[in-house]
Amino acid sequence: MALPENKAKQKKVQLQICGVSKDFDGTLAVNNVDLDIYQGEIFALLGASGCGKTTLLRMLAGFEKPSAGSILLEGEDMARLAPYQRPMNMMFQSYALFPHMTVENNIAFGLKQDRMPKQQIADKVAEVLGLVQMEAYAKRKPHQLSGGQQQRVALARSLAKSPKLLLLDEPMGALDKKLRTRMQLEIVNILEKVGVTCVMVTHDQEEAMTMADRVGIMNAGILSQVGSPMEVYERPNSRMTAEFIGSVNLFEGELVVDEVGYVEIASDSLESNIYIAHGIVGSEGMALAVAIRPEKINISRTEPAQAHNKARGVVEDIAYLGSHSVYHVRLPSGFKVLASVANSNRQIASDEQQRITWGDEVFVSWSDSCAVVLYS
Repeated sequence: MALPENKAKQKKVQLQICGVSKDFDGTLAVNNVDLDIYQGEIFALLGASGCGKTTLLRMLAGFEKPSAGSILLEGEDMARLAPYQRPMNMMFQSYALFPHMTVENNIAFGLKQDRMPKQQIADKVAEVLGLVQMEAYAKRKPHQLSGGQQQRVALARSLAKSPKLLLLDEPMGALDKKLRTRMQLEIVNILEKVGVTCVMVTHDQEEAMTMADRVGIMNAGILSQVGSPMEVYERPNSRMTAEFIGSVNLFEGELVVDEVGYVEIASDSLESNIYIAHGIVGSEGMALAVAIRPEKINISRTEPAQAHNKARGVVEDIAYLGSHSVYHVRLPSGFKVLASVANSNRQIASDEQQRITWGDEVFVSWSDSCAVVLYS
């Protein structure tokens, strides 16, 4: 479970990524990334395939060399250290367990390479097996384990050498959804017990939002936004971030009224202006966008009493998703508004709302404080 928003700010910086870039034959896979990772936090790099997140992780591990910039771990420049010399471990999506070795020998492998005394190895193996609750499987080989059990072994092996930094590359990618959801919380609990700093790469938004204290959104090699899961979701700083994280209604428009206490934005998608109950940095006539999350949209058969921020449309589709339903409402302009309604509410809703179905004429509305203005 993600930690409180201010927890990371109370800790000292452990990892510094300073102006790091990676050029592959003239193509910048990572472009001038600056980032501080705090001691003990779980940081998720989130982005679509090809955005540069895995390349950045590989540079932290030492598998790739930066074309520019530096990586400092507790003030020490990692550039001069080979991957095996760095005080960090990486857990791969495939787990990379040795198939011919037992669970305990897989975990002990790195400790033996470091020539640790036998008794210390045995004690450490027992310790991390207990941490991941795999003591009963110590003598088994990887093919005798389930996917979740293999993942626990891979995690135990990564933690056995007490790394200062743990790198996770798509850690849940090989698991089915139900197991993935359970393992997300289990891994977070384990990492919090150990207190290790963790950087993970994922393209799964839910995974990042569930596990990470902070999230970094990458796009075309650039770190577009960094913040807590709540900050990134509720206050995206660009169209790209708003559209990448969750679902969003994105209205392109123009600033037509600019007052200190409120603004109005005209959009071709709507018949009336969007009213926002606070000022913004801008000037009349500038192009911008307004983002409103589907769960902020109300839907009803009768016209709301509010003077602003409402539109008439027709229900074109309804997606039933168990915990909630998403109504696709097409406006006269052709723009489709998404409105998310919790299904628990359906049991106590008025007869009017229960009758909303395909083809119905409805009203969508939203408050004047739930919209986010985006400048880029």
